[in-house]
Amino acid sequence: MAYEKAHDLLDLAIWMQSGRDGVSLKDIQQRFNVSRRTAERMRDMILERFPQAEVAPNGENNTKRWYIPQGTLKDFIQYSSEELAALEISKKLLLKQNMSSQAQILDGAINKIKASMKPDVLRLIGTDAEAMVESSIFVLRPGPKLKIDTNILKTIQDAIVSLKRIKIDYFYEHNQKTNFAILDPYGFLFGERNQYLLAHHSDGYYGDEVHLFMLNNIKKVEILSDPLKVVPEFNLQSYAAQSFGIYQEEPFEVEWLFDKEVADEAARYIFHPSQTVKHHTDGTLTVKFKAGGAKEMDWHLYTWGNHVKVIKPEDWNKRKKHD
Repeated sequence: MAYEKAHDLLDLAIWMQSGRDGVSLKDIQQRFNVSRRTAERMRDMILERFPQAEVAPNGENNTKRWYIPQGTLKDFIQYSSEELAALEISKKLLLKQNMSSQAQILDGAINKIKASMKPDVLRLIGTDAEAMVESSIFVLRPGPKLKIDTNILKTIQDAIVSLKRIKIDYFYEHNQKTNFAILDPYGFLFGERNQYLLAHHSDGYYGDEVHLFMLNNIKKVEILSDPLKVVPEFNLQSYAAQSFGIYQEEPFEVEWLFDKEVADEAARYIFHPSQTVKHHTDGTLTVKFKAGGAKEMDWHLYTWGNHVKVIKPEDWNKRKKHD
C-alpha cells in the first residue's frame, strides 16, 4: 500500500475514534476528496482492520455513520511537528487578539499533549515545531488592546455551561457609573476592537432584547442559583450574521462595486457569509449581501479608497451620518 494511502487510512481511523457521532461515506468523500467507491473501500479497510468499529446510533436522515471505540488507537496516535507548531501559532494568535483566557486553555492542552509523548520523540519533533513557530510573524492592525479579567471570563463561561443567571457590576460609559445587572448570558462576540458578552436582562428591561456588554467594563460577576431563561429561537451564529461586524441594526441590502484595479483582490475576500459575487466583462466586481453595521462597513470601505463605490443602499451617505 502506498504511504499516502496508509496515512489517509490512519487519519480516517483516528477521526472515527474522535467522537461517537461517527463518520459517514459522504464525510469521507469530502475530507479526502475521493469518489464514493473509494470512500467505500476506505471504510471497508478500516472495518476489516478494526472489527471493534460500530455503527453510530440515531444517524441523521437514516445516514449510516461508523465510529471506533475510545482507546482502540492509543498505540497508533502520534503527533507531528506541524501539528504542535499549529497549536503554538494558534496560541500566539489568541494572545494577539487579547483572548488570553482561551490562550491559557490551549496552552494547557498543548502541555498535556507534550506530557503524553515519549521524551526522545518530543525532543525530535519539538525542535522542528519551535523553528516553525519562530518563522511565523503576525502583523495585526495597531491599536489599543483592552485588558479583560480572565477570572471574570471564566466565571461567565461556567454560568453559560451550567445554564445559570449571573449578577454583574457593570461600568456604564455614558454616565461614568457602575451599577449591577442580573443577566441571562448566552455567549460572546470577539471583535477586532472590543469583546462582548451577549446577554438578556432577566427582568425584561430595555425592550426584552439581547444586548452587548463590553467584557472589559464588567468589574465583578457572580453566578446565581436561578436558571437562565432559554430562548429557543435565539441562535448566536444567526445573530452575528445579521451584522457586518459587531454593531447590531436592522439588516439592509448592500451592493459594492470594485473597480478593475482591485477586483481580483476583492474577490479573495469574504465580506459576509451571505455574499454573492459577480465578475463583469469590464474587469470590475460586484459584491452583494444583506447585513446591518453601517459604521463598521464605512471603516472597512475606507481602506479601499476610491476603488470601491457603494451602489446600495442608495442613501449611504445619509445613513453614515446618522449611524
